[in-house]
Amino acid sequence: MHTIELTEDELRLVRAALNAYLEDFGHDEADILRAIKAIIGKLPYAASF
Repeated sequence: MHTIELTEDELRLVRAALNAYLEDFGHDEADILRAIKAIIGKLPYAASF
């Protein structure tokens, strides 16, 4: 297991990047879709300002 520290802006960027990446895959990549969704599910939500 690895731990990284992110600022609120970095966290928002990572979440946005993963969501954009997720949208690029189709139905043939179900294993990749599940993996990306699992990672997104682990991310905390950044505080909104």
